[in-house]
Amino acid sequence: MQSASIPLVSTIFGLTYLALALGKIPGLRIDRAGIALVGAATMLACGLISMPDAAKAVDYDTIVLLFSMMVMVASLRMSGFFALVTEQIVARFSGPFALLAVTIALSGVLSAFLVNDVVCVALTPLVLQLCQRLRRPPIPYLIGLATASNVGSVATITGNPQNIIIGSLSHISYLRFASRLAPVAVIGLILNFVVVAFVYRKVLRAVKDQPVVGNAASRPRTHRRLLIKGVVVSMMTVAYFFAGKPIPLVALVAAAVLMLDRVRPEKLYRAIDWPLLVMFTGLFVVVHTFEVNVVHTWGIDGWGALRQSPVMLVSGLSVILSNLVSNVPAVLLFKPLMEVMSQKELAWLALAMSSTLAGNLTLLGSVANLIVVENARRAGTDLGFVEYLKVGVPLTLVTILVGVAWLQFVHY
Repeated sequence: MQSASIPLVSTIFGLTYLALALGKIPGLRIDRAGIALVGAATMLACGLISMPDAAKAVDYDTIVLLFSMMVMVASLRMSGFFALVTEQIVARFSGPFALLAVTIALSGVLSAFLVNDVVCVALTPLVLQLCQRLRRPPIPYLIGLATASNVGSVATITGNPQNIIIGSLSHISYLRFASRLAPVAVIGLILNFVVVAFVYRKVLRAVKDQPVVGNAASRPRTHRRLLIKGVVVSMMTVAYFFAGKPIPLVALVAAAVLMLDRVRPEKLYRAIDWPLLVMFTGLFVVVHTFEVNVVHTWGIDGWGALRQSPVMLVSGLSVILSNLVSNVPAVLLFKPLMEVMSQKELAWLALAMSSTLAGNLTLLGSVANLIVVENARRAGTDLGFVEYLKVGVPLTLVTILVGVAWLQFVHY
């Protein structure tokens, strides 16, 4: 690539990431998926990358794994699994603080093994229904749901989209990843409950037991055969992950097994977040073009600071970038830096931890947060930006400090 083309590549890259940070282009109705696609198409149209090289730039392991996990969660949702679980919560944990604790635990645990974004899609309407039936203020529980989905997803490679990318690029095993970051997620969920309960202590203490709205004894509608199949396949899939089998292949086979059913496939297709997959594909091309034509001219190999302990450096940069351009685009930017780190595994783990927990800082910090907010808004409950900050700021600071300390001082 001629050095004269470096400004062009940098301009397209910079404009793409600026638009991603804004989430839109003024005067146009375009989302982040469209922005990434336009950025990739522009790189191709300007001859900055060839079509074969663009195809090679896409990490298909990541795309396949994310798609397969979406199919798995969609199947569980259609079977009535999530509704059944929340119904059991009503029967056993109806107190205001107990319900908050269980909401956080459920969101965190499910998000640890299933992609947190699709977990929020499934749980948000159910949490709203629980609050209505039990006459509970919905805001503390919605914030608990959103923040716990981010914190819990730290634990494994399949917890969220950015972890899926990191797992594919770093080649860290599922078991190894979980052994290093699951403790951070567990401690984080405990802190999650403490922070939300403290911020809303007066609201929750003011709640008095009232008659349940509707028929509390009624069971949710479930598809028994699909429910059993979905649970068994999901449990076997996670077991194979921990056994060290190829994660994308295992997930794809699980998705195929779940689609071998009498359920109309278009119902599953409607549950797939296609724009997210499009955004991933476009970003892979945009970032790879920038990396090959620009980053490789920076002489990163000679940056001595990158050979020191990476936890503080990576975590600090990640928190800033994740809140500027969102965590998925931010993670892709770190790839060339990771290649020259002296402690690559520790650097990747720090990136996974910090980019995920940084998503709790503001309402716009993660897709999971936005899913909860939009679903709540459609149901008549508004969760404001400033209201969320009461929990988001202190929770993000304390959990990232815990994560940094854990990775920095606990070695095994």
